[in-house]
Amino acid sequence: MDRREEVISKLRGVPEELPPVEEVRAMVAADPKLRCVVCYARISFDGRVKDAHGIEDQHRDMTESARRLGWLVVYRYTDNDKSASKEGVVRDDFEQLLTDLAAGTTPEGYPVHGVMAVNDDRLYRRPSDWERYLKAFTSLEGRVYHDSNGIQDLYAEGFEIKGLVGVAMSLSETRKKQRRSRNSHRSRAIWGQSVAAWRPFGWDDDKVTLRTHEAEAIRKAVHDVIAGASVFEIVRRWNDAGFITSRGNAFQHQTVKSLLTNPRLCGYREIKGELVRDGDDQPIVGNWQAIITPKEWFAISGKFRENKGAGIPHGKMVHKYLLTGILRCGNTLDDGTTCNGKMIGMRARKDLSYDSTYMCRKTLGGCNSNYKRADKTDELIEKLVIAKLEQEAATYSQGVSDWDKADALERAVKSRNELERRWHDDEDADVDDEMFFRNLPVLERRIKELRAEQAKHEALKAKAEAAEEDIAKAWSTKTLTQKREAIKKVLTVVIAIPSGRGRKPFNPDLLKPVWRTSE
Repeated sequence: MDRREEVISKLRGVPEELPPVEEVRAMVAADPKLRCVVCYARISFDGRVKDAHGIEDQHRDMTESARRLGWLVVYRYTDNDKSASKEGVVRDDFEQLLTDLAAGTTPEGYPVHGVMAVNDDRLYRRPSDWERYLKAFTSLEGRVYHDSNGIQDLYAEGFEIKGLVGVAMSLSETRKKQRRSRNSHRSRAIWGQSVAAWRPFGWDDDKVTLRTHEAEAIRKAVHDVIAGASVFEIVRRWNDAGFITSRGNAFQHQTVKSLLTNPRLCGYREIKGELVRDGDDQPIVGNWQAIITPKEWFAISGKFRENKGAGIPHGKMVHKYLLTGILRCGNTLDDGTTCNGKMIGMRARKDLSYDSTYMCRKTLGGCNSNYKRADKTDELIEKLVIAKLEQEAATYSQGVSDWDKADALERAVKSRNELERRWHDDEDADVDDEMFFRNLPVLERRIKELRAEQAKHEALKAKAEAAEEDIAKAWSTKTLTQKREAIKKVLTVVIAIPSGRGRKPFNPDLLKPVWRTSE
Protein backbone atom coordinates (compact mmCIF):
# COMPACT_ATOMS: atom_id res chain seq x y z
CA MET A 1 0.00 0.00 0.00
CA ASP A 2 1.50 3.40 -1.02
CA ARG A 3 1.49 6.40 1.27
CA ARG A 4 -1.59 7.93 -0.32
CA GLU A 5 -3.75 4.85 0.24
CA GLU A 6 -2.31 4.45 3.72
CA VAL A 7 -3.30 8.02 4.64
CA ILE A 8 -6.82 7.62 3.21
CA SER A 9 -7.28 4.34 5.07
CA LYS A 10 -6.35 5.96 8.38
CA LEU A 11 -8.69 8.88 7.71
CA ARG A 12 -11.70 6.68 7.05
CA GLY A 13 -13.87 4.92 9.62
CA VAL A 14 -13.47 4.80 13.41
CA PRO A 15 -10.54 6.82 14.86
CA GLU A 16 -7.86 4.56 16.37
CA GLU A 17 -8.03 6.05 19.88
CA LEU A 18 -11.84 5.88 20.18
CA PRO A 19 -13.19 3.78 23.13
CA PRO A 20 -15.52 0.79 22.41
CA VAL A 21 -19.20 1.43 21.59
CA GLU A 22 -20.46 0.36 25.04
CA GLU A 23 -18.05 2.73 26.80
CA VAL A 24 -19.02 5.65 24.55
CA ARG A 25 -22.73 5.02 25.15
CA ALA A 26 -22.02 4.97 28.90
CA MET A 27 -20.20 8.31 28.55
CA VAL A 28 -23.22 9.81 26.77
CA ALA A 29 -25.60 8.48 29.45
CA ALA A 30 -23.41 10.04 32.15
CA ASP A 31 -23.11 13.36 30.31
CA PRO A 32 -26.20 14.16 28.16
CA LYS A 33 -24.43 17.26 26.75
CA LEU A 34 -21.70 15.13 25.14
CA ARG A 35 -22.02 15.12 21.36
CA CYS A 36 -20.79 12.22 19.21
CA VAL A 37 -20.07 13.71 15.80
CA VAL A 38 -18.89 12.43 12.43
CA CYS A 39 -16.47 14.30 10.14
CA TYR A 40 -16.69 14.48 6.35
CA ALA A 41 -13.72 15.48 4.16
CA ARG A 42 -13.63 15.76 0.39
CA ILE A 43 -11.36 17.22 -2.26
CA SER A 44 -11.98 17.35 -6.00
CA PHE A 45 -8.35 17.19 -7.10
CA ASP A 46 -5.62 15.60 -5.01
CA GLY A 47 -2.89 17.58 -6.73
CA ARG A 48 -0.04 16.36 -8.86
CA VAL A 49 1.78 14.75 -5.93
CA LYS A 50 -1.24 12.57 -5.09
CA ASP A 51 -0.37 12.38 -1.38
CA ALA A 52 -3.87 13.04 0.09
CA HIS A 53 -2.56 16.06 2.01
CA GLY A 54 -5.78 18.00 1.30
CA ILE A 55 -8.11 15.63 3.17
CA GLU A 56 -5.45 15.13 5.82
CA ASP A 57 -5.51 18.89 6.52
CA GLN A 58 -9.33 18.92 6.61
CA HIS A 59 -9.56 16.10 9.15
CA ARG A 60 -6.85 17.68 11.30
CA ASP A 61 -8.78 20.99 11.42
CA MET A 62 -12.07 19.23 12.23
CA THR A 63 -10.47 17.12 14.98
CA GLU A 64 -9.02 20.27 16.57
CA SER A 65 -12.41 22.04 16.39
CA ALA A 66 -14.16 19.03 17.96
CA ARG A 67 -11.63 18.96 20.80
CA ARG A 68 -12.18 22.68 21.43
CA LEU A 69 -15.96 22.23 21.48
CA GLY A 70 -15.79 19.15 23.71
CA TRP A 71 -17.28 16.88 21.04
CA LEU A 72 -16.25 13.29 20.40
CA VAL A 73 -15.41 12.25 16.82
CA VAL A 74 -16.78 8.72 16.34
CA TYR A 75 -16.42 8.27 12.58
CA ARG A 76 -14.67 9.85 9.60
CA TYR A 77 -15.89 9.85 6.00
CA THR A 78 -13.42 10.58 3.20
CA ASP A 79 -13.97 11.10 -0.53
CA ASN A 80 -10.61 11.89 -2.08
CA ASP A 81 -10.19 13.11 -5.65
CA LYS A 82 -13.96 13.28 -6.23
CA SER A 83 -16.00 16.19 -7.53
CA ALA A 84 -19.30 17.13 -5.90
CA SER A 85 -20.48 19.23 -8.84
CA LYS A 86 -20.05 16.82 -11.77
CA GLU A 87 -22.94 14.57 -12.70
CA GLY A 88 -22.30 10.85 -12.62
CA VAL A 89 -19.59 11.01 -9.92
CA VAL A 90 -20.48 8.62 -7.08
CA ARG A 91 -19.12 9.65 -3.67
CA ASP A 92 -19.20 6.41 -1.72
CA ASP A 93 -18.50 7.90 1.70
CA PHE A 94 -21.04 10.68 1.21
CA GLU A 95 -23.66 8.05 0.43
CA GLN A 96 -22.59 6.11 3.53
CA LEU A 97 -22.92 9.31 5.59
CA LEU A 98 -26.54 9.78 4.45
CA THR A 99 -27.32 6.14 5.30
CA ASP A 100 -25.79 6.45 8.76
CA LEU A 101 -27.56 9.76 9.47
CA ALA A 102 -30.90 8.16 8.59
CA ALA A 103 -30.07 5.14 10.80
CA GLY A 104 -28.87 7.33 13.67
CA THR A 105 -25.67 5.32 14.18
CA THR A 106 -22.39 4.52 12.46
CA PRO A 107 -21.88 1.00 11.03
CA GLU A 108 -20.24 0.02 14.36
CA GLY A 109 -23.16 1.31 16.41
CA TYR A 110 -21.82 4.67 17.68
CA PRO A 111 -24.58 7.31 18.01
CA VAL A 112 -24.50 10.25 15.55
CA HIS A 113 -25.38 13.57 17.20
CA GLY A 114 -23.89 15.84 14.55
CA VAL A 115 -21.74 16.42 11.48
CA MET A 116 -18.57 18.43 10.92
CA ALA A 117 -17.05 19.70 7.66
CA VAL A 118 -14.51 22.44 6.96
CA ASN A 119 -17.08 24.03 4.64
CA ASP A 120 -20.56 23.14 3.43
CA ASP A 121 -19.36 22.91 -0.19
CA ARG A 122 -17.32 19.87 0.86
CA LEU A 123 -20.63 18.10 1.53
CA TYR A 124 -22.75 19.29 -1.36
CA ARG A 125 -22.59 21.43 -4.48
CA ARG A 126 -25.78 20.31 -6.20
CA PRO A 127 -29.35 21.07 -5.05
CA SER A 128 -30.31 17.38 -5.07
CA ASP A 129 -27.41 16.49 -2.74
CA TRP A 130 -28.31 19.37 -0.41
CA GLU A 131 -31.91 18.20 -0.15
CA ARG A 132 -30.89 14.60 0.48
CA TYR A 133 -28.36 15.66 3.10
CA LEU A 134 -30.81 17.96 4.93
CA LYS A 135 -33.48 15.25 4.97
CA ALA A 136 -31.07 12.69 6.44
CA PHE A 137 -29.60 15.18 8.94
CA THR A 138 -32.98 16.35 10.27
CA SER A 139 -34.42 12.81 10.46
CA LEU A 140 -33.56 13.04 14.19
CA GLU A 141 -33.95 16.11 16.42
CA GLY A 142 -31.20 17.97 18.24
CA ARG A 143 -28.25 17.35 15.95
CA VAL A 144 -25.40 19.84 15.59
CA TYR A 145 -23.55 20.95 12.48
CA HIS A 146 -20.20 22.77 12.41
CA ASP A 147 -18.12 24.23 9.56
CA SER A 148 -15.80 27.22 9.08
CA ASN A 149 -18.69 29.57 9.95
CA GLY A 150 -19.16 27.93 13.34
CA ILE A 151 -22.17 26.01 14.62
CA GLN A 152 -25.14 26.17 12.20
CA ASP A 153 -28.79 25.46 13.01
CA LEU A 154 -30.05 23.33 10.14
CA TYR A 155 -33.50 23.07 11.79
CA ALA A 156 -34.08 26.86 11.68
CA GLU A 157 -37.02 28.15 9.65
CA GLY A 158 -35.93 29.19 6.17
CA PHE A 159 -32.58 27.43 6.41
CA GLU A 160 -33.56 25.04 3.60
CA ILE A 161 -34.09 28.00 1.22
CA LYS A 162 -30.89 29.64 2.44
CA GLY A 163 -29.01 26.43 1.73
CA LEU A 164 -30.46 26.16 -1.78
CA VAL A 165 -29.41 29.74 -2.53
CA GLY A 166 -25.90 28.94 -1.32
CA VAL A 167 -25.80 25.81 -3.46
CA ALA A 168 -27.00 27.75 -6.52
CA MET A 169 -24.32 30.40 -6.00
CA SER A 170 -21.65 27.75 -5.50
CA LEU A 171 -22.77 25.84 -8.60
CA SER A 172 -22.83 29.05 -10.63
CA GLU A 173 -19.30 29.90 -9.53
CA THR A 174 -18.12 26.37 -10.38
CA ARG A 175 -19.58 26.65 -13.87
CA LYS A 176 -17.98 30.06 -14.35
CA LYS A 177 -14.59 28.61 -13.41
CA GLN A 178 -15.12 25.69 -15.78
CA ARG A 179 -16.16 28.05 -18.57
CA ARG A 180 -13.17 30.33 -17.95
CA SER A 181 -10.91 27.30 -17.94
CA ARG A 182 -12.35 26.04 -21.26
CA ASN A 183 -12.08 29.48 -22.85
CA SER A 184 -8.51 29.89 -21.62
CA HIS A 185 -7.67 26.40 -22.86
CA ARG A 186 -9.03 27.12 -26.33
CA SER A 187 -7.48 30.60 -26.52
CA ARG A 188 -4.05 29.22 -25.71
CA ALA A 189 -4.58 26.47 -28.28
CA ILE A 190 -5.54 29.05 -30.94
CA TRP A 191 -2.35 30.98 -30.17
CA GLY A 192 -0.41 27.74 -30.56
CA GLN A 193 0.66 27.60 -26.91
CA SER A 194 1.20 24.35 -25.03
CA VAL A 195 -1.62 23.63 -22.58
CA ALA A 196 -0.25 20.39 -21.12
CA ALA A 197 -0.43 20.26 -17.33
CA TRP A 198 2.37 17.70 -17.18
CA ARG A 199 5.59 17.48 -19.16
CA PRO A 200 4.56 15.52 -22.26
CA PHE A 201 6.67 12.46 -22.91
CA GLY A 202 9.09 13.39 -25.68
CA TRP A 203 9.57 17.00 -24.56
CA ASP A 204 11.62 18.75 -21.88
CA ASP A 205 10.16 20.54 -18.87
CA ASP A 206 9.55 23.66 -20.98
CA LYS A 207 7.08 21.51 -23.03
CA VAL A 208 8.57 23.01 -26.20
CA THR A 209 12.05 21.55 -26.66
CA LEU A 210 12.42 17.89 -27.60
CA ARG A 211 14.00 15.42 -25.20
CA THR A 212 16.13 13.67 -27.80
CA HIS A 213 16.11 10.03 -26.66
CA GLU A 214 12.35 10.06 -25.93
CA ALA A 215 11.50 11.82 -29.19
CA GLU A 216 13.56 9.30 -31.17
CA ALA A 217 11.76 6.42 -29.40
CA ILE A 218 8.39 7.95 -30.35
CA ARG A 219 9.48 8.52 -33.96
CA LYS A 220 10.62 4.91 -34.32
CA ALA A 221 7.44 3.63 -32.65
CA VAL A 222 5.26 5.61 -35.09
CA HIS A 223 7.15 4.24 -38.09
CA ASP A 224 7.01 0.69 -36.72
CA VAL A 225 3.28 0.78 -35.96
CA ILE A 226 2.53 2.17 -39.43
CA ALA A 227 4.58 -0.74 -40.78
CA GLY A 228 2.56 -3.26 -38.75
CA ALA A 229 4.15 -3.48 -35.30
CA SER A 230 1.81 -4.01 -32.36
CA VAL A 231 1.39 -1.56 -29.50
CA PHE A 232 2.24 -4.46 -27.20
CA GLU A 233 5.72 -4.58 -28.78
CA ILE A 234 6.21 -0.84 -28.27
CA VAL A 235 5.13 -1.11 -24.63
CA ARG A 236 7.58 -3.93 -23.99
CA ARG A 237 10.38 -2.14 -25.85
CA TRP A 238 9.94 1.10 -23.91
CA ASN A 239 9.65 -0.59 -20.53
CA ASP A 240 12.72 -2.72 -21.24
CA ALA A 241 14.61 0.45 -22.18
CA GLY A 242 13.70 2.00 -18.83
CA PHE A 243 11.34 4.67 -20.16
CA ILE A 244 8.64 5.89 -17.77
CA THR A 245 5.70 8.24 -18.27
CA SER A 246 5.87 11.87 -17.21
CA ARG A 247 4.04 10.85 -14.03
CA GLY A 248 6.63 8.22 -13.20
CA ASN A 249 4.66 5.11 -14.19
CA ALA A 250 5.49 2.17 -16.45
CA PHE A 251 3.98 2.33 -19.92
CA GLN A 252 0.80 0.37 -20.64
CA HIS A 253 -1.12 -0.30 -23.85
CA GLN A 254 -3.65 2.53 -23.51
CA THR A 255 -0.94 5.03 -22.49
CA VAL A 256 1.12 4.28 -25.59
CA LYS A 257 -1.92 4.25 -27.88
CA SER A 258 -3.04 7.69 -26.64
CA LEU A 259 0.49 9.04 -26.97
CA LEU A 260 1.01 7.80 -30.53
CA THR A 261 -2.32 9.24 -31.74
CA ASN A 262 -1.88 12.62 -30.06
CA PRO A 263 -1.75 15.35 -32.77
CA ARG A 264 0.78 17.18 -30.59
CA LEU A 265 3.38 14.84 -32.13
CA CYS A 266 3.12 16.72 -35.44
CA GLY A 267 2.52 20.16 -33.91
CA TYR A 268 -1.30 20.17 -34.01
CA ARG A 269 -3.78 20.65 -31.15
CA GLU A 270 -7.07 18.83 -30.64
CA ILE A 271 -10.07 19.74 -28.46
CA LYS A 272 -12.88 17.20 -28.01
CA GLY A 273 -11.70 15.16 -30.97
CA GLU A 274 -11.47 18.12 -33.39
CA LEU A 275 -8.27 19.76 -34.63
CA VAL A 276 -8.01 23.43 -33.63
CA ARG A 277 -8.10 25.48 -36.85
CA ASP A 278 -7.52 29.09 -37.86
CA GLY A 279 -9.84 31.42 -39.80
CA ASP A 280 -8.82 29.79 -43.07
CA ASP A 281 -9.78 26.38 -41.68
CA GLN A 282 -6.14 25.23 -41.53
CA PRO A 283 -4.84 23.31 -38.47
CA ILE A 284 -2.99 25.64 -36.10
CA VAL A 285 0.64 24.68 -35.57
CA GLY A 286 1.84 24.97 -31.97
CA ASN A 287 5.00 26.70 -30.76
CA TRP A 288 6.60 23.40 -29.65
CA GLN A 289 8.97 21.27 -31.73
CA ALA A 290 7.25 18.51 -33.70
CA ILE A 291 8.44 14.90 -33.57
CA ILE A 292 6.74 13.58 -36.74
CA THR A 293 5.18 15.10 -39.85
CA PRO A 294 1.43 15.70 -40.27
CA LYS A 295 1.38 12.97 -42.94
CA GLU A 296 2.85 10.50 -40.46
CA TRP A 297 0.27 11.50 -37.87
CA PHE A 298 -2.61 11.02 -40.32
CA ALA A 299 -1.11 7.65 -41.26
CA ILE A 300 -0.85 6.31 -37.72
CA SER A 301 -4.29 7.68 -36.81
CA GLY A 302 -5.70 5.87 -39.83
CA LYS A 303 -3.87 2.71 -38.77
CA PHE A 304 -5.70 2.72 -35.45
CA ARG A 305 -9.03 3.36 -37.17
CA GLU A 306 -8.57 0.24 -39.31
CA ASN A 307 -9.51 -1.90 -36.30
CA LYS A 308 -12.27 0.30 -34.94
CA GLY A 309 -12.62 0.05 -31.17
CA ALA A 310 -9.77 -2.41 -30.85
CA GLY A 311 -6.81 -0.38 -32.11
CA ILE A 312 -3.56 -1.99 -33.20
CA PRO A 313 -3.13 -5.65 -32.19
CA HIS A 314 -2.09 -5.81 -28.56
CA GLY A 315 -1.90 -8.28 -25.78
CA LYS A 316 -1.64 -11.16 -28.26
CA MET A 317 0.66 -14.09 -27.73
CA VAL A 318 4.09 -13.08 -29.01
CA HIS A 319 5.42 -16.02 -31.03
CA LYS A 320 9.10 -16.94 -31.17
CA TYR A 321 8.92 -18.52 -34.62
CA LEU A 322 7.89 -16.82 -37.84
CA LEU A 323 5.42 -19.36 -39.25
CA THR A 324 3.88 -20.87 -36.11
CA GLY A 325 0.18 -21.34 -36.83
CA ILE A 326 0.59 -20.17 -40.43
CA LEU A 327 2.19 -23.44 -41.50
CA ARG A 328 -0.40 -26.25 -41.85
CA CYS A 329 0.30 -29.96 -42.06
CA GLY A 330 -0.48 -31.45 -45.51
CA ASN A 331 0.03 -35.06 -44.44
CA THR A 332 -2.52 -37.55 -45.80
CA LEU A 333 -3.88 -39.71 -42.98
CA ASP A 334 -4.82 -43.40 -43.11
CA ASP A 335 -8.49 -42.57 -43.72
CA GLY A 336 -7.58 -40.46 -46.77
CA THR A 337 -8.20 -37.06 -45.15
CA THR A 338 -5.61 -34.30 -44.77
CA CYS A 339 -4.26 -33.62 -41.26
CA ASN A 340 -4.36 -29.78 -41.57
CA GLY A 341 -2.92 -29.41 -38.05
CA LYS A 342 -1.21 -26.14 -37.12
CA MET A 343 2.54 -26.65 -37.08
CA ILE A 344 4.49 -24.95 -34.31
CA GLY A 345 8.10 -23.84 -34.05
CA MET A 346 10.43 -25.51 -31.58
CA ARG A 347 14.13 -26.10 -30.97
CA ALA A 348 15.68 -28.81 -33.15
CA ARG A 349 17.61 -31.80 -31.86
CA LYS A 350 21.26 -31.10 -31.06
CA ASP A 351 22.50 -33.59 -33.66
CA LEU A 352 20.95 -31.55 -36.49
CA SER A 353 22.75 -28.78 -38.41
CA TYR A 354 19.96 -26.25 -37.89
CA ASP A 355 18.61 -24.70 -34.68
CA SER A 356 14.82 -24.93 -35.02
CA THR A 357 12.09 -26.85 -36.75
CA TYR A 358 8.34 -26.80 -37.34
CA MET A 359 6.45 -29.82 -36.05
CA CYS A 360 2.90 -31.13 -36.31
CA ARG A 361 2.31 -32.18 -32.71
CA LYS A 362 -0.19 -34.85 -31.73
CA THR A 363 -0.75 -33.09 -28.40
CA LEU A 364 -2.16 -30.13 -30.36
CA GLY A 365 -4.48 -32.23 -32.50
CA GLY A 366 -1.94 -33.04 -35.22
CA CYS A 367 -0.49 -36.28 -36.58
CA ASN A 368 3.09 -36.14 -35.22
CA SER A 369 4.33 -37.22 -38.68
CA ASN A 370 5.49 -33.99 -40.30
CA TYR A 371 8.34 -31.59 -39.69
CA LYS A 372 10.21 -28.90 -41.63
CA ARG A 373 13.53 -27.24 -40.89
CA ALA A 374 12.68 -23.67 -39.87
CA ASP A 375 15.55 -21.68 -41.41
CA LYS A 376 15.02 -22.85 -44.99
CA THR A 377 11.23 -22.71 -44.66
CA ASP A 378 11.31 -19.15 -43.29
CA GLU A 379 13.75 -18.01 -45.98
CA LEU A 380 11.60 -19.36 -48.81
CA ILE A 381 8.31 -17.96 -47.52
CA GLU A 382 9.88 -14.56 -46.80
CA LYS A 383 11.16 -14.32 -50.40
CA LEU A 384 7.73 -15.24 -51.78
CA VAL A 385 5.95 -12.74 -49.50
CA ILE A 386 8.36 -9.89 -50.34
CA ALA A 387 7.81 -10.51 -54.06
CA LYS A 388 4.04 -10.51 -53.51
CA LEU A 389 4.16 -7.30 -51.45
CA GLU A 390 6.29 -5.56 -54.09
CA GLN A 391 3.81 -6.57 -56.77
CA GLU A 392 0.85 -5.26 -54.75
CA ALA A 393 2.69 -2.07 -53.76
CA ALA A 394 3.32 -1.16 -57.39
CA THR A 395 -0.42 -1.40 -58.06
CA TYR A 396 -1.56 0.16 -54.78
CA SER A 397 0.68 3.25 -54.96
CA GLN A 398 -0.94 4.20 -58.28
CA GLY A 399 -4.48 3.70 -57.03
CA VAL A 400 -4.82 6.64 -54.61
CA SER A 401 -5.77 9.84 -56.41
CA ASP A 402 -6.06 13.34 -54.93
CA TRP A 403 -9.02 13.99 -52.63
CA ASP A 404 -11.86 15.28 -54.79
CA LYS A 405 -13.93 17.05 -52.11
CA ALA A 406 -11.56 19.82 -51.04
CA ASP A 407 -13.75 22.40 -52.83
CA ALA A 408 -16.86 21.06 -51.07
CA LEU A 409 -15.18 21.45 -47.68
CA GLU A 410 -14.05 24.98 -48.53
CA ARG A 411 -17.59 25.93 -49.60
CA ALA A 412 -19.10 24.48 -46.42
CA VAL A 413 -16.65 26.41 -44.22
CA LYS A 414 -17.32 29.64 -46.11
CA SER A 415 -21.08 29.10 -45.78
CA ARG A 416 -20.79 28.63 -42.03
CA ASN A 417 -18.55 31.69 -41.63
CA GLU A 418 -20.91 33.80 -43.74
CA LEU A 419 -23.92 32.64 -41.69
CA GLU A 420 -22.15 33.61 -38.47
CA ARG A 421 -21.15 37.01 -39.92
CA ARG A 422 -24.70 37.83 -41.01
CA TRP A 423 -26.09 36.73 -37.63
CA HIS A 424 -23.64 38.96 -35.71
CA ASP A 425 -23.96 41.92 -38.08
CA ASP A 426 -26.58 44.32 -36.68
CA GLU A 427 -26.76 46.26 -39.96
CA ASP A 428 -27.44 43.09 -41.95
CA ALA A 429 -30.15 41.64 -39.73
CA ASP A 430 -31.62 39.22 -42.28
CA VAL A 431 -30.52 36.21 -40.19
CA ASP A 432 -32.46 35.97 -36.95
CA ASP A 433 -31.80 33.57 -34.06
CA GLU A 434 -34.23 30.94 -35.35
CA MET A 435 -32.66 30.84 -38.82
CA PHE A 436 -29.12 30.80 -37.40
CA PHE A 437 -29.64 27.91 -34.97
CA ARG A 438 -31.64 25.96 -37.55
CA ASN A 439 -28.94 26.12 -40.24
CA LEU A 440 -25.76 26.06 -38.14
CA PRO A 441 -25.99 22.37 -37.03
CA VAL A 442 -26.47 21.27 -40.65
CA LEU A 443 -23.34 23.09 -41.80
CA GLU A 444 -21.32 21.94 -38.77
CA ARG A 445 -22.31 18.33 -39.41
CA ARG A 446 -21.35 18.60 -43.09
CA ILE A 447 -17.95 20.09 -42.21
CA LYS A 448 -17.31 17.37 -39.64
CA GLU A 449 -18.17 14.61 -42.14
CA LEU A 450 -15.92 16.10 -44.82
CA ARG A 451 -13.01 16.53 -42.41
CA ALA A 452 -13.35 12.92 -41.27
CA GLU A 453 -13.31 11.81 -44.92
CA GLN A 454 -10.29 14.03 -45.56
CA ALA A 455 -8.41 12.48 -42.62
CA LYS A 456 -9.10 8.96 -43.96
CA HIS A 457 -7.87 9.98 -47.40
CA GLU A 458 -4.69 11.50 -45.95
CA ALA A 459 -4.07 8.20 -44.15
CA LEU A 460 -4.54 6.26 -47.41
CA LYS A 461 -2.21 8.65 -49.18
CA ALA A 462 0.48 8.24 -46.53
CA LYS A 463 0.04 4.47 -46.72
CA ALA A 464 0.43 4.56 -50.51
CA GLU A 465 3.62 6.62 -50.24
CA ALA A 466 4.98 4.17 -47.68
CA ALA A 467 4.19 1.30 -50.05
CA GLU A 468 6.59 2.77 -52.61
CA GLU A 469 9.55 2.26 -50.27
CA ASP A 470 12.06 -0.56 -50.79
CA ILE A 471 10.12 -3.47 -49.26
CA ALA A 472 13.01 -5.93 -49.42
CA LYS A 473 15.34 -3.48 -47.66
CA ALA A 474 12.73 -2.58 -45.03
CA TRP A 475 11.95 -6.25 -44.38
CA SER A 476 15.25 -6.85 -42.58
CA THR A 477 14.45 -4.11 -40.04
CA LYS A 478 11.01 -5.48 -39.16
CA THR A 479 10.32 -7.23 -35.87
CA LEU A 480 9.05 -10.81 -35.84
CA THR A 481 5.51 -9.64 -35.11
CA GLN A 482 5.63 -7.13 -37.99
CA LYS A 483 6.77 -9.86 -40.36
CA ARG A 484 4.00 -12.20 -39.19
CA GLU A 485 1.38 -9.48 -39.70
CA ALA A 486 2.72 -8.76 -43.20
CA ILE A 487 2.70 -12.46 -44.08
CA LYS A 488 -0.87 -12.91 -42.87
CA LYS A 489 -2.02 -9.99 -45.03
CA VAL A 490 -1.08 -11.82 -48.22
CA LEU A 491 -1.14 -15.49 -47.17
CA THR A 492 -3.99 -17.53 -45.75
CA VAL A 493 -1.80 -20.53 -44.86
CA VAL A 494 1.21 -22.44 -46.12
CA ILE A 495 0.57 -26.17 -46.64
CA ALA A 496 3.61 -28.28 -45.76
CA ILE A 497 3.75 -31.64 -47.58
CA PRO A 498 5.80 -34.28 -45.68
CA SER A 499 9.14 -35.22 -47.29
CA GLY A 500 8.86 -38.86 -46.20
CA ARG A 501 10.87 -40.94 -43.80
CA GLY A 502 14.54 -40.35 -43.12
CA ARG A 503 16.66 -37.27 -43.53
CA LYS A 504 16.19 -35.75 -46.96
CA PRO A 505 17.37 -32.47 -48.47
CA PHE A 506 15.05 -29.48 -48.15
CA ASN A 507 12.55 -29.44 -51.02
CA PRO A 508 10.84 -26.04 -51.66
CA ASP A 509 8.23 -27.73 -53.87
CA LEU A 510 6.74 -29.34 -50.74
CA LEU A 511 5.61 -25.93 -49.44
CA LYS A 512 2.34 -24.74 -51.01
CA PRO A 513 1.41 -21.09 -50.19
CA VAL A 514 -2.31 -20.30 -50.26
CA TRP A 515 -2.55 -16.61 -51.24
CA ARG A 516 -5.35 -14.33 -50.14
CA THR A 517 -7.53 -13.16 -52.97
CA SER A 518 -8.44 -9.47 -53.17
CA GLU A 519 -12.00 -8.77 -52.08
